Amino acid sequence: MPTEPFLDQVRAEAHDRNRALRLALEHFRVDTGTIHELGPDGVLHLTAWTEGIPDHLLSLIRDIPVGKGIAGLAVERKEPVDMCNLQTDDSGRARPKARETGVKGSICVPIMSDDRAVGALGIGTLEEREFREDEIELLMAVGRVLAEKS
Repeated sequence: MPTEPFLDQVRAEAHDRNRALRLALEHFRVDTGTIHELGPDGVLHLTAWTEGIPDHLLSLIRDIPVGKGIAGLAVERKEPVDMCNLQTDDSGRARPKARETGVKGSICVPIMSDDRAVGALGIGTLEEREFREDEIELLMAVGRVLAEKS
């Protein structure tokens, strides 16, 4: 899995968050994704998402407090939050309505600028999936690229 050309593509498209997100979805072979950016109000605001997320769920994920849900936890902890199967996870990390997406395997990484979390990048698949360490590292690198372009 070549990573440098992929990161170069993301870097070239990072100004268009939806395009950068689509590149990540294709590369990691997943079905859905979101990008949230931390606003001056201290809340994560949805800036990119895949088609197919129902409107009522979009309204729930449009603004996420730091520390709440998978994206909020990733930002608060400054580390990836992943689940092999969101549908059966009972850790309390995901919001209850997250199950309505049908997503099973999911991961959300903080978008890091130096040592500050400035957003969250989440991807998911309709199948159970454990993300490998090299995939997590690459997704974190994507987040750093997005932070450069924010």
